[in-house]
Amino acid sequence: MLRAIIIDDIDTIRKKNTELIQEHCPDVAIIAEADSVESGVKAIQKYLPDLVFLDVEMSDGTGFDLLQKLRPINFKVIFVTAYQEFAIKAFRFSAIDFLLKPIDPEDLVEAVKKAEKTINKEMLELQLNTLFSNIERPKNLKKLILKTTEKIHSVNVQDIIRCESDKNYTTFYLINGQRLLVSTSLKEYENMLMPMGFFRSHQSHLINMLFFDHYLKGDNQIIMKDKSSIPLAIRKKEEFLTLLNSL
Repeated sequence: MLRAIIIDDIDTIRKKNTELIQEHCPDVAIIAEADSVESGVKAIQKYLPDLVFLDVEMSDGTGFDLLQKLRPINFKVIFVTAYQEFAIKAFRFSAIDFLLKPIDPEDLVEAVKKAEKTINKEMLELQLNTLFSNIERPKNLKKLILKTTEKIHSVNVQDIIRCESDKNYTTFYLINGQRLLVSTSLKEYENMLMPMGFFRSHQSHLINMLFFDHYLKGDNQIIMKDKSSIPLAIRKKEEFLTLLNSL
């Protein structure tokens, strides 16, 4: 049984979310509620919950402010937020769970299932450090959490040369020569990284244009600064040439 606290500054939302949790998550017991950063900090210190459903925007600050006041964090966190493109990007880059308001019951159940799994405190701290780093850079997210079979890595986006897919796996090639294999499709990373100067040159390749060196027209190959040769799909050629002209 997970002992949980709901922190949200709107009474009706706390009530609705409590009802949803009671109906769909029988292994979660709501032990307290709070309506602000200040009262949330006090509730967490008093009740020592296993899990906190944490609103992002509150009248006296943000959920991020609350976490900063309680570090190191020894409880699990599921953020609850109204749609804000940047906040959602920050959560995805940091691999931290979040729910959109109004909460969808299926999403709630899935998030709680993840929370029920044992979470290494060091891993959570790394994820939160990455989240806070990204929050501080609202126009240009800088770090990305990558989970391999052995470790959790916080990677600077500008250190990624390219990504290569193999079915549902993606290999990240970094400037220090490191290769990180993660069990996530390239499509998911394409959605995150394309706005940050990456280009999907081929079904299996996503490249960081910071490391583009030259293009071999005859071979239809993109040569990166690390000397790797990346195929350019015919259907992507016009888009790529237009991109080059804009650099």
